[in-house]
Formats: sequence, C-alpha cells, structure tokens
Amino acid sequence: MSNPIQLRRAVASSFIGSVIEYYDFLLYATASAVVFSKVFFSNLDPLVATVASLGTFATGYLARPIGGVVFGHFGDRLGRKRMLVMTMVLMGVASFLIGVLPTYEQAGVLAPIALVLLRIVQGVAVGGEWGGAVLMSAEHATGHATARRGLWASFTNAGAPFGMVLSTGALSGTAAVLGNDAFLAWGWRVPFLISIVLLAIGLFVRTRVEETPVFSAALKEKVSRAPLMDVLRDQPRTLLLGVGVGLAAFVAQGTLTTFLIAYGVQSGFERQTVLNGLTLSSGLAVVGILGWSALSDRVGRRPVVITGALIMAVYAFVLFPLVDSGSAALLTIALILGQSIIHPLMYGPLAALYTELFSTRSRYTGASLGYQLAGLGAGLAPVLFAQIMASSGGGGTFIVSAVIAAACLLAVACTLALKETSRGDLTADTAPGAVAGVTGAPSQR
Repeated sequence: MSNPIQLRRAVASSFIGSVIEYYDFLLYATASAVVFSKVFFSNLDPLVATVASLGTFATGYLARPIGGVVFGHFGDRLGRKRMLVMTMVLMGVASFLIGVLPTYEQAGVLAPIALVLLRIVQGVAVGGEWGGAVLMSAEHATGHATARRGLWASFTNAGAPFGMVLSTGALSGTAAVLGNDAFLAWGWRVPFLISIVLLAIGLFVRTRVEETPVFSAALKEKVSRAPLMDVLRDQPRTLLLGVGVGLAAFVAQGTLTTFLIAYGVQSGFERQTVLNGLTLSSGLAVVGILGWSALSDRVGRRPVVITGALIMAVYAFVLFPLVDSGSAALLTIALILGQSIIHPLMYGPLAALYTELFSTRSRYTGASLGYQLAGLGAGLAPVLFAQIMASSGGGGTFIVSAVIAAACLLAVACTLALKETSRGDLTADTAPGAVAGVTGAPSQR
C-alpha cells in the first residue's frame, strides 16, 4: 500500500524538481531564440546566427538520451532518489556557469564552444532527471492510488511548462526592467545566476522523500546488472513504439515554445508580445496536462493520446496562418490552443505511459531512453524548420506543417500498436505495457 504522506511528498518533489530543471533547460531555449545569436554568434549574418543559436539549443536534446541511459542504469541499480539529487546538482551548476560565460567579443570562438559544452551537460542532467522524477511519483502510487497514477505521474510533465513560465518571465521581466541595451550587455545573465538559489530549494525538497516502495521491494530480490541490455534484448519493439508515440508531442513542443518565438519576431511582432503569449499559454498548459492526464486514468492512455495527435495534425495547418495574420490577439490564441489544450492531450499521459511500458528492473532506463529519444523531436524540429524557412520561398510554413502532421500520424499508428497500460500493476514481474508477442519479462542472466 502507498504511504499517503510519502506520495504527496514524492509528487511535490517531482513537480518542484521538474520546474527547476526545466526552468534551467528551457531558459536556454528562450535565450537561444532572442539573445544568444547576438551575444555568442555576433560575427554571423542574423539569419545564420539564429540557426547557429538554435543549433546549440539542439545539442542539449542530443545529449538527453545519454543522460537517460547513464542515470537510468544507476537508477535501476542503486535507486531513483540518489540519481535525482545528482541530476539537479549537475543542472544547477551548468546553468549558473552559463550565466558567467564571456561573450564572443570577449573570448572569441571559445565562448560558443563553452556554451555548447555546458548545454551538453544540461542535456545529460535533464535526460536523467525526467525518468527518476516520474518514477518517484508513479512508483509511490501503489494500492488504491494506482487508479490515479496518470495524474500523479503527470505532475513531472506539468513542471516543464511551469518552468517555461518562470524562465520566459525571468528573461522578459529582466529585459523590461533594464531595457534592451543593458539586457543584451549583461542583464540576460541574471536569470541563469538565479539557478543556484533554485538548486538549494530543490535539494531541500528532494532530500525529504523516501525511495519508492516498488524499487525497495525489487532491491530485496535482485537488481539487473545491465538494465539497458534488458530493454534492448527483451523489449526492443516496445521501446521503438514508445519513441514513435512521443515524437509528435516533442515536435509540436519545439515548434510552439522555440521555433515560433523566432518566427513571430521575424514576422514583425515585438519580442515581448511573443514572450507574453508564450508565458500565458505555458501557465495554462499546466492545467491542461493535469486535466487530460486525469482523464487518461478514466478512459485510458491511448484514447487521449490518439485524440490529441489527430487534432494536432489538423491544427498544424492552422497555426501559421494565425501567426501570419499580424494580430497579437490571434497569435496569443494560436499559442493557447496549441500549447495549453491540444499539446497536453498528447504530452500529459506520456509520463504514466512510459512508466507502464517497462518492468521495475529496467524501468528507469527504458522509460528515460524512450522519452528522451522522442525528445529529440523538440531539439531538432526548430533547427530543421529554421533551415526550411531559410532555404524555401513562400511555402516554408506549409512544409513545416506537413512535417508536424506526419509525426502526429506516426504517433497514432504507434499508440494503436501498444497495449493499454493504465490498469497495469507496476509491481508485477512483467511490464504492464508489454507489446503482444513480447513478454517483457526480466532477464535471468
């Protein structure tokens, strides 16, 4: 049976920790779209500088699967809690160091190189963070709490848009107070330096949560010596289908939270107007994620995810005409519809779904790897779309919309190929979401 006090602490820890981690990670995303092209790539043409800046943003996503595998391995062998503390320290220190980096004018090519290296560290940290945070909530939700596992697990995913609210608010607030010149000169550093304070808060919260009862019980038996090999050997099809399910949500996320900032500014909107719309839609997305995830506890993960993917496939062709209207109101509506309502349908249930696809012995590794490989869509999509816009004529946005729609249809196909997982028992020897024909049983070697 779950301990109600520990469950509440685990959920609160997962949410607060996720907010802090994604504040740091997504602060870079916003800064890459509005600041870094001028600070670290000032020697390049403005359009090329934007692509290069978004490229450094993408390196963080490329590093996330590495973090998922490394911290997943030790999380499956040593415990979820230890890894969460380590990832938080890693992220906080990396973000603080970004805040003290010299600019291109001060250090030349060494500045963007150091920026990329610290972004890789951020990616490794957040890659290991997500799986542990989700498992802390999901694996504490045993007994009667199992019926609301989707809701409890989704607090980790809800931390991402709330982290976006804090990060965009910190950047836009600093810019508003200091003015554009001072902001570009030194003000952009302030939100990064604040990371060290958030790190202290996060560590205090996390140290009060006990290890999950599911892992503690498994630890008394036998842990896997090679969790990654267990996943690749026993559940390769489940892993690939899981990646396919989540890819569309991340492509849409990268479009709405990163690419659309640069696109909106280039289309004539004031930077603050775009950031205001993003901040509002991110705040509302927290409600959307929790609400749709709670619904997935009642009707199943698959119906909610499939509905979201189908709606997003259509909405992809509506999004850019709304932005191109030149109306700030329509831009804000476009962001709210996309990020606060439609995207949470696909994204919210993923926290529980990935947890339910793998057995306890390799759950941290399997869930992290599947989620972070899918997460490449959020890092690569803005770069790809920026290049499409730079090289195409007037039809660039249609191509972008078609790519988003294709990813959504892939998500529908992969979700249909998976079993429903919402009623599975996380303490069972086999994975609740094992694909038909694949046992998902733990290896005896």
